[in-house]
Amino acid sequence: MSGTATTKLPQSAASLSAYSESDIPIYTTVASYREWRRKAFMENRSVGFVPTMGALHEGHLDLVRKSLVENDLTVLSIFVNPAQFSPHEDLETYPRTLEHDLKLLAQQQHLVVSNTPNTHSTSTITGQPTHIRRPSAVFLPSVSEMYPHGISQDASLQRGTFVEVKGYADEQMEGKSRPGFFRGVATVVTKLFNVIQPTNAYFGQKDIQQALLLRRMVTDLLLSHPSAQNLHIVPTARDPLDNLALSSRNAYLSPSGRKVAPTLYNALKAAEHCWFLEGKSKKECVDAAREVIHRVRNTEMGTLDGGGMEVEIKLDYIEMNDAEDFEVLEDEVTLQSRGEDASTVILSGAMWVNGTRLIDNLLLGDLGHRK
Repeated sequence: MSGTATTKLPQSAASLSAYSESDIPIYTTVASYREWRRKAFMENRSVGFVPTMGALHEGHLDLVRKSLVENDLTVLSIFVNPAQFSPHEDLETYPRTLEHDLKLLAQQQHLVVSNTPNTHSTSTITGQPTHIRRPSAVFLPSVSEMYPHGISQDASLQRGTFVEVKGYADEQMEGKSRPGFFRGVATVVTKLFNVIQPTNAYFGQKDIQQALLLRRMVTDLLLSHPSAQNLHIVPTARDPLDNLALSSRNAYLSPSGRKVAPTLYNALKAAEHCWFLEGKSKKECVDAAREVIHRVRNTEMGTLDGGGMEVEIKLDYIEMNDAEDFEVLEDEVTLQSRGEDASTVILSGAMWVNGTRLIDNLLLGDLGHRK
């Protein structure tokens, strides 16, 4: 199969170069990708799927590597979805680094070890040895391909078919801070699942709220590709030195902003310590997290490292929700009062550093298992 399985050319010269130099087949239309997927079905090949908005980092690559281990074929999508950005958000400036993304993907591989001699062959789908797994395809659609009747960032102006997971996050978690966000995510992921038809799909824990809602959506809509149990949530990839959750939006941070960005993680860790080791209430633990951010804001933002570099820190929220029904925990609830059989708690937060909004979370318990 040719490495340039495209039907449309990108707009910029840089993107054109990325297309022409990519060793990974790139599909820009639903029809061209579905022909590739039909062959995978015929050969009974499992397909792993990693949905992204591009600007790939180590967190995305973790998902790709897990898919390579667990599936015959791995597909990654790159699509900056306008339906999950409100009019005042950063759709136009969101990082777009296609050439770099494709180079990173081309470097990923997994060696399949077999105890049976002489079983290695060449895949008729990828043209590569079956004992070496590399990313098999990139789905890179245009906005008009994903929204054939158009799309507006203003939800009040949107017309057509959209998907909502009602009653779980409309007024809490990210849904409270970003109205319409989950609607946009649910809509585009439903479309992507319909196109890609993955055996397994992979999401990062950093986006735990949307991943859990998508599991609920997959169950409610009776989807088979993937099934709910095959929608996998992979632990958050972090900077090894200060534990900042890796994110494409970290590229927006100034050097001084980057130094205080780990404050959100530190605040969540303070709440986790309060919950498990001190046995305090939800309110006390959230207050402990807020105090970490308050302290950094008051002592460091004006003269960071003595250099006079101003950094504005603004807390959006710190909250604790039940992972099963997404309900906010009552203020007086403690670990002990919830009991040993209680479901996992999502401890999540969002914080602004200058103009950059950061999110993070910790799971208080094992996801998908009762304690």
